[in-house]
Amino acid sequence: MFLHVIVPAAKATGIRKDMKGLMRLDKFLKVSRLIKRRTIANEACDAGRVLINGKTAKASASVKEGDIIEIGFGSKAVKVKVLDVQETVRKDDAKELYEYIV
Repeated sequence: MFLHVIVPAAKATGIRKDMKGLMRLDKFLKVSRLIKRRTIANEACDAGRVLINGKTAKASASVKEGDIIEIGFGSKAVKVKVLDVQETVRKDDAKELYEYIV
């Protein structure tokens, strides 16, 4: 005799309902193509060159809509506002995830 168990999608995928709309910082930087590789994004976070809302952020920090991300690239800094958080996006649509702030 077989027992069939139906598992809700949130538990099956490991995504909690209260975590919807959040993403790890290193992954967002890669998906949005602000930084080309996730490992480079991790290194930038570890070096303290990435800020979320004015505070130094680890690679595991959560990013959500409305957050302000600052990235230090040598002597230049890039400041963006997060407009959307998506798991995957086409290269042409990546710029729609954020807007530059002067």
